[in-house]
Amino acid sequence: MTVAIYPGRFDPITNGHIDVTRRAAKLFDKLIVAVYKIPGKPTLFNLEERMAMAQQALAILPNVEVKSFEGLAVDFAREAGAQVMVRGLRVSADFEREFDMAMMNKNLQPDLELVCFMASPDYQFLRSSLLKEVAKLGGNIHNLVPENVAAALRKKEGVY
Repeated sequence: MTVAIYPGRFDPITNGHIDVTRRAAKLFDKLIVAVYKIPGKPTLFNLEERMAMAQQALAILPNVEVKSFEGLAVDFAREAGAQVMVRGLRVSADFEREFDMAMMNKNLQPDLELVCFMASPDYQFLRSSLLKEVAKLGGNIHNLVPENVAAALRKKEGVY
């Protein structure tokens, strides 16, 4: 059985993340969406909120599981029995950052393979930080996140 992890902050999960998850779930027997705890770094949503939003958004995918982790993603991959790490790429700047991270991860965990998914054209520009800013200012984000995330942003930001 091939197990893959898709690590990230998911603050919050977006339709871009969901698109990568759906596509990866077709290739692997089990896909773990790994929500990073991010010690000492502020997030709009706490770990429990980010986990709940991801679980609700991905509930229709039977081979996808949402788990949290701390520390190195490669250590979490080893503990989860994953052979593959999934990442999404939007623009060339993502490639440079992901390349550096991939080389470090390969150094730390040589048996862990990296599979990158090019972002769908509809989500090439989508970043959680940009999404949160638009939501805070009352912009329409309904085509960028599932309804449960839009509702959480409305509640958290109080303006959307």
